[in-house]
Amino acid sequence: MAASAPISKTIYLGAFAHCLSLTDLEVCSKGAIGVDEEGVIAFVERDVGLEEARKRHEGWGGARVLEVKDGFFFPGFVDTHTHAPQHPNTGLFGKTTLLDWLDQYTFPIESSFSDLTKAHRIYSNFVSRTLANGTTTCAYYATRHVPSTNLLADICLKRGQRALVGRVCMDMLSPEYYRDESIESAVADSKASIEYIRDIDPKGDIVKPIITPRFAPSCTADCLSALGKLAKDTDAHVQTHISENTSEIALVRELFPNSTSYTNVYDTANLLTPKTILAHAVHLSQEERKVIKARQAKISHCPASNTALTSGCCPVRELLDAGLTIGLGTDVSGGFSPSILEEVRQAIWVSRFVAMQSPSAASPNNAAKLSTAEALYLATRGGAAVVGLEDRVGGFEVGMEFDAQMIRLGGVPARGEEGETGFEGAGGPVDVFGWEGWEEKVEKWVYGGDDRNCVGVWVRGRLVHSTGRFEA
Repeated sequence: MAASAPISKTIYLGAFAHCLSLTDLEVCSKGAIGVDEEGVIAFVERDVGLEEARKRHEGWGGARVLEVKDGFFFPGFVDTHTHAPQHPNTGLFGKTTLLDWLDQYTFPIESSFSDLTKAHRIYSNFVSRTLANGTTTCAYYATRHVPSTNLLADICLKRGQRALVGRVCMDMLSPEYYRDESIESAVADSKASIEYIRDIDPKGDIVKPIITPRFAPSCTADCLSALGKLAKDTDAHVQTHISENTSEIALVRELFPNSTSYTNVYDTANLLTPKTILAHAVHLSQEERKVIKARQAKISHCPASNTALTSGCCPVRELLDAGLTIGLGTDVSGGFSPSILEEVRQAIWVSRFVAMQSPSAASPNNAAKLSTAEALYLATRGGAAVVGLEDRVGGFEVGMEFDAQMIRLGGVPARGEEGETGFEGAGGPVDVFGWEGWEEKVEKWVYGGDDRNCVGVWVRGRLVHSTGRFEA
């Protein structure tokens, strides 16, 4: 298993970049990161070569060396919200909105996961896709089936990808063929998956269970309360959706007339905890934001999905200013890509849409706009905080675990011969002409890169994905 494969001391040599804070992106053009046999970062040196790094750290003379010469190391991405069984429907949102889309695409594909052969094929492919895009941690929705949920956890553990894996609960407003038979069965089945996942990874180093009511409209109040009690009894994480679009909010108001808000529905059921991930949060009121902050629940911003399903533009700057903890989610298949790098771009674009919604398009609300550094923070340290791993992953610091990706960029020949294209293709879609500084190279990757630039991915110092373009 990749998660338990032995590793040796390794010095990762070359340029690296990571976020020090929400607004501060550090780009080091020449560095050395020492990772010990446990996958923990033992030292981080800046502006030094290999020999100097070895001199400064006793016992590292014989360490393995892995150098990046035409790119840089970057922390692994954290996907705080995605639906693994919906992978075959990626890009099939058509002209639908959220509630219609669930009936047309989502419920049929998820219900088919009673077929474990089909489930294995789709899950394996999706986990591979996420790893190839540099995602080292993922919060997954599975299906309501216990066996297929457990299968997803098995696959993540075998591949070595950190994962929160949740069995989806719903006892109303879903097709008769795809819902929990009773509140008791919803709780029992959820508990069964929790126990299974904790059995295969007792310390939760790689996979953890997460209680998963799909969203308020698909669960009765009694079911939500029962799941809230289960979360307390098992000390498990919780994930669900909130305030994704206005039609959904109106439906929640109709279904839960005694609740003061969508947030209040979950709060009443004791589902808002420091371990809760709330996806979307596009249309939260000021009071709801205060409650979420008070309960220390977290937010997963899914910009591509919100645009694809015309759900709205989440005012992320306002949520950050309100003190909420935010990460990014791909929300496949509402989102069209398993790439968090794509979500970084989409988050920036959505923040600019919000800015342009100011009274004068000629004088946009620049305060609403996210910078490149801020979006990368949400993709790494922000996401790590959302899933409760802020002390372990998200940056390159001594004592943190080495979750990272190696990014390679393509150089354009200085002088091409007649008939040559002038394109080497070694670095995917990002062309580097030689005059760019390292900050500019990182910017080019953010706005033009994709999985072809990601040639290696590590979780806890273990290689979990490689394109074969470097000697591991």
